[in-house]
Amino acid sequence: MLLHQMTSFFTSAFYFQGTNWKLILLAVALGLVFGAVWLTLYWPPLFKKPWLWVVALVSAILTWSAIAFMQVPLQYWVGQALVHFWSVATLNKWIYVAAIPQILLSGIVQEASKMAPVYFYWWRTKKSFTPRLGLLVGAVSGAGFGIFEAIWVHNQILASGWSWASVSTNGFTALLGFWERIFTVGFHIASAALVGYGIAKGKGWLFYLIAAFLHGMLNYSVILLATHRITNMQDEMIMAIYVVCIAAVVIWLLRYKSKETPATPPAADAPDILPIATPPTTVGQ
Repeated sequence: MLLHQMTSFFTSAFYFQGTNWKLILLAVALGLVFGAVWLTLYWPPLFKKPWLWVVALVSAILTWSAIAFMQVPLQYWVGQALVHFWSVATLNKWIYVAAIPQILLSGIVQEASKMAPVYFYWWRTKKSFTPRLGLLVGAVSGAGFGIFEAIWVHNQILASGWSWASVSTNGFTALLGFWERIFTVGFHIASAALVGYGIAKGKGWLFYLIAAFLHGMLNYSVILLATHRITNMQDEMIMAIYVVCIAAVVIWLLRYKSKETPATPPAADAPDILPIATPPTTVGQ
């Protein structure tokens, strides 16, 4: 059952049942636009350094694979362990604490996956990243996965029967799924850029842990929504403010703190969230 859950989730990004090619193109176009809008704030040298396109592609596929084959089973096993030691009633009573391990796993897995191609690029350049370049490579890595995930979510929304008629009926509420993706893409870019900056500064693990924690904090709203502490509208507004604040800090680093020389000079011999007892059916941000 778990294996089927994992493989079904992975293939859901490549097979869109209940939609047509026009809607798929719309989903792709929206994802690309969201990514492009955020990347203009960083302006990475995508054409001067063609390898950045490879970083984006690898990040997208690697992170999606990590979610399907690492995050999903880990969250499931953690849920099973919790149920083994405590009753469901106890877990529900302490849900705000009990859900933290599964929530944190989303950030731990996804930020590590986005970090991998950045780290490899840094290693290939014989550890000669400037903090600025590290931040920009990280931003591209985050954009790669952020756009890929956004396209998947957009297809899910469109395949569920969404139409412009629903906007006239439900107003802005009908657009919340797209609104969420705008800022989720921005978060993926900012968090990966933060890790790239840390790698170049020689503090990759520290900045990775910070990014993973920030990711978990973003996803904690799933619990607040499930317990009706906040509404969908409140959740989206809080998320937007949260992401804008993080992005503002990262862009400040890019503008004012990223012009130093690499932390490690090149060496001469350097080588070139969810139901606790069941597997998750959806992914965190």
